[in-house]
Amino acid sequence: MNELRDLSQPLAPDDSYLDHIERETEARAATAAGWESEFTGAPDSSSRALAENIDELSDDLVGLLHTIHGLAETAFEEHASAAAIADLVASHGTTVERGVYGLDTAVWATTGAGNGRTIAILAEYDALPGIGHGCGHNLIAACAVGAFLSLAALHRANPDAVPGTVVLLGTPAEEGHSGKELMAREGAFDGIDAAIMVHGYGYDCADQVWLGRRLLDVTFKGVPAHASAQPFMGKNALDAAALFYQGLGLLRQQMPPISRLHAVVSEGGTRPSIISELAQVKCYVRSKYPETLKELSARVEDVAKGAALMTGTGVDIRWDEHAPSLPVRGNDALTKRWALHEEKRGRHPVPAGVLDESIAASTDFGNVSYRIPGIHPLLKTADSEVALHTREFAAAAASDDAEAATRDGAYGLACTALDFLVDDALAAEVVAEFQRAGGAIDVPNYFN
Repeated sequence: MNELRDLSQPLAPDDSYLDHIERETEARAATAAGWESEFTGAPDSSSRALAENIDELSDDLVGLLHTIHGLAETAFEEHASAAAIADLVASHGTTVERGVYGLDTAVWATTGAGNGRTIAILAEYDALPGIGHGCGHNLIAACAVGAFLSLAALHRANPDAVPGTVVLLGTPAEEGHSGKELMAREGAFDGIDAAIMVHGYGYDCADQVWLGRRLLDVTFKGVPAHASAQPFMGKNALDAAALFYQGLGLLRQQMPPISRLHAVVSEGGTRPSIISELAQVKCYVRSKYPETLKELSARVEDVAKGAALMTGTGVDIRWDEHAPSLPVRGNDALTKRWALHEEKRGRHPVPAGVLDESIAASTDFGNVSYRIPGIHPLLKTADSEVALHTREFAAAAASDDAEAATRDGAYGLACTALDFLVDDALAAEVVAEFQRAGGAIDVPNYFN
């Protein structure tokens, strides 16, 4: 007879699915075609100079990585982290503006000759409450600053080597708040032709799926009554919340497999003897494409209305307390340049389709990528089974592997940015590809 497990403790999750994903990823990576680009990019002499600059900056960049990791400031509270970035950039002779585009903890600086295209290198530096840098934004910041400072040093040594303009843009509040969208609405990306950034991960990946995400608050309004003496005189808001939660579960079978719904009942009543007058459900709605995210949003709203009809309760449906995030639209021409530069550092970024797309999160960089061309590659900084938003990933974000990734990521971003500024044919294809994919959309009004 099987012994009953200890029901005082949760059952440990089965990791066999992750084991299969890792084996399948390795098999696909082994057969993936090598990276090639039809464009020449910047001269090799410039790439070598950028590598030398990053070697000289290594101590500063690793120091910044650990400083921001230790600060672990949450969204909109990244005052010391933003100051650490601004102070380091200023110490290398570049003027920095703080508190730009409506956010106190945003940072802005430029370098380059200013006579051509403009590319932005984006930094994130907010942490997760209670976990710290479980998404590795300290790495994102250190890579972006390293790329910018190496390009600034190249420009000082040879002004003609960096045509156009490179913008370092520090973007606060990615975690749950879509800081980039808030900055975009204040003009942060006006006049910028492309944007690039890099994110830590369990793999080196040139292009991975990032889902669009919307936030939904549903409040059901009932009629309180004594749950024993006169339950028939009540309208139970908690019943409505339970039906809505169950309805989301039933909806999952009829939505695209890559789409995601997750919810919590944040309020359900005051005590068992009172029919609940108020109940609230907070929900995340995610999908791979803007169109499917919009369609799924409408279906979720219908489920909420149906729960209210079934229970005789009122319902208040509020979308997007914080700005929604769109999926990330990559740019193949830029991605190939990134991957080739990372191969020079001994890394082998896998192309799109190698990693299982079911392991997908969201980022406000998606909102940028539907305004202008951009890329959001991933750098291996942790073991493949270590998930983002965990304490284990937070520890990895301050490891030796993270220090190496900082140098490699800074080099890849710097070289990719310079390629875009120098190579007219590459830049033309970047823009043409963006237009073929549908061009810019009206992000603020897309879901209206």
